[in-house]
Amino acid sequence: MSDLGDWFRSIPLITRYWFAGSIAVPLVGKLGLVSPLYLFLWPDAFINRFQIWRPITATFFFPVGPGTGFLYLVNLYFLYQYSSRLETGAFDGRPADYMFMLLFNWICIVITGLAMDMQLLMIPLIMSVLYVWAQLNRDMIVSFWFGTRFKACYLPWVILGFNYIIGGSVINELIGNLVGHLYFFLMFKYPMDLGGRNFLSTPQFLYRWLPNRRGGVSGFGIPPASMRRAAEDQQGGGRHNWGQGFRLGDQ
Repeated sequence: MSDLGDWFRSIPLITRYWFAGSIAVPLVGKLGLVSPLYLFLWPDAFINRFQIWRPITATFFFPVGPGTGFLYLVNLYFLYQYSSRLETGAFDGRPADYMFMLLFNWICIVITGLAMDMQLLMIPLIMSVLYVWAQLNRDMIVSFWFGTRFKACYLPWVILGFNYIIGGSVINELIGNLVGHLYFFLMFKYPMDLGGRNFLSTPQFLYRWLPNRRGGVSGFGIPPASMRRAAEDQQGGGRHNWGQGFRLGDQ
């Protein structure tokens, strides 16, 4: 138990709470402490009955059972791996910016979920984070199951097909990839690579809540050269720490 506690405390702060919530909420539903019917995202209940907690619980909840348990565990692993790598990599020392990315992706997914009657939001949010990591490490060669190797930029689409094979929904993974692409384009590609204006900016209240810190683990991944030049031109706390890359499964 001591080793498990040490491992849990070693998880980066934001990822730790997200990971814990993604275990606790499905467990509460599985044990019947709260009816799973109150944990899904249903537009009518959210809008007309003012059950405002549903977008939050639908982000953490997953109906774990004999037919879905493996899919749940695989995506829980993706959450831990790629959220940790982003939080201690490209967003190292900048928890407010990482929280803003999660909030932006979450809001986009909630809006899409309400419009498309998507009842579960866990997989889309995980896929959006994985997509951002893959784009920031796009030229890295990664290994997947059965020894397959390919560039990281293809990983979200490989996992889309993999999740579909083991019982997922292409729509959930596709929405996650599209939302991740929207964030990556607006935050990195458009202002840094294409010279456009910066449409996304972390609110000041997040900096007060989660102030920047110095030091920590060096970043993972190498963005395109134009992005590195733009990042190097930034002053002060806005400078990005991109690092040297990280292979799948490396510790």
